[in-house]
Amino acid sequence: MRTSLIVAPVLSLALAAAPACAQDHGAMDQHAMEHGAMDHAAMGHDVPDHAAMNHGDMAGMVGALGAYTMMRDSSGTAWQPDSAPMQAIMGRVGGWSTMVHGNATLVQDWQGGPRGDDKAFVSSMLMGMAQRPLGGGTLTLRAMGSLDPLMGKRGYPLLLATGETADGRTELVDRQHPHDAFMELAATYSHPLGNGVSGFVYFGLPGEPALGPTTFMHRFSGMANPEAPVSHHWLDSTHVTFGVATAGIVAGKVKLEGSLFTGREPDENRWDIERPRFDSWSARVSWNPTANLALQVSHGLLKSPEALHPDEDVHRTTASATWNLPLGPRRNLQTTFAWGRNAPTGGEDHHGHPTNAFLLESALQLGRWTLFGRGENGDKGELFASGPLEGRVFNVSKLSLGGYHALPIGKVSLDFGGLISAIGLPAALKPAYGGEPISGMIFTRLRVTG
Repeated sequence: MRTSLIVAPVLSLALAAAPACAQDHGAMDQHAMEHGAMDHAAMGHDVPDHAAMNHGDMAGMVGALGAYTMMRDSSGTAWQPDSAPMQAIMGRVGGWSTMVHGNATLVQDWQGGPRGDDKAFVSSMLMGMAQRPLGGGTLTLRAMGSLDPLMGKRGYPLLLATGETADGRTELVDRQHPHDAFMELAATYSHPLGNGVSGFVYFGLPGEPALGPTTFMHRFSGMANPEAPVSHHWLDSTHVTFGVATAGIVAGKVKLEGSLFTGREPDENRWDIERPRFDSWSARVSWNPTANLALQVSHGLLKSPEALHPDEDVHRTTASATWNLPLGPRRNLQTTFAWGRNAPTGGEDHHGHPTNAFLLESALQLGRWTLFGRGENGDKGELFASGPLEGRVFNVSKLSLGGYHALPIGKVSLDFGGLISAIGLPAALKPAYGGEPISGMIFTRLRVTG
């Protein structure tokens, strides 16, 4: 998650309306979520009562894509469980319903072993959203940005992380790249089609295509952990894409959607908005069978995603399940399991191996304390740029455990926490990494709670 720079009218709308209505939605009990009343007809959707929220609590917001509670919406057009907590400041400006949320995290990072490094950095994210009825449907505008580029083009040390580049010439290895200053500038319009069915279109520059699970920094099971998953580029790395057009249909608990988007990952210039290409495609099926469960399967073709391997395309397939269990006021448990597969085509032979990654993560909030864990296993073929191990694919693992204590201050919270991480390596990698080193982070985070 990230704190930020956004120069978009939607954000000014959200900030202007912030004091009008605030709510910690993690404190709402499940009965209220399933049976509360809300005038969705005013927003152009006929939403059944069991999916409705209290109108005053949600400041008039509805599902951006169709006839469901807006609690289901997450990153891009992805879905999370309807019962997932949401921490945001809600408000109204004229005919617009607004929401703002975000955080800034100061981290001291220690990555062990000869390939590790130490660094203090700040990661940040701020997102604003505005929504109103239009032409019998619903218009939703979103803007999200980050000051991550200030941490430097090489990002922060993170053993086993690979992907993107700092200088346009060499890959980032054992480091996590910073996110772009502009992470999302997007508009969505949905319209009921009858019999509980709605159609929608989404356009973002940048935006997020219909590929993968909810992005790690937006799902409750992952947002507590300040580390990015090392499986990021197998699951949700397309969450900042410069040029996305998505269309889909929502029928009750099911969503079918497809995207045209730019396959190339963002370059090393993190402050600009890059030229859209719309050269790639994806399709996703999402199903929320209950209020506590969100499932998705997706597949896409990414055209030339890496600038350093321009002749190589990637077929990416993902599947995920997120389970959420409300436990009472400010108490919640969420677990996500995800699998991703990258199958390159073209390019150099040593980049042509299909690779898989698995992720299992959980977060448990118990009042002011939140505990989290993440386990990952995957195939890595980009850990060495030269030498006898160059191009070889290795199966590696990582386990991270941590927690934080929240100090509420009005509509924000000041968190104090830490984590420890261990990696599992095959024998061939242990000499380069100095065995199986231990890493850690301590962090302080300022977070909007509402």
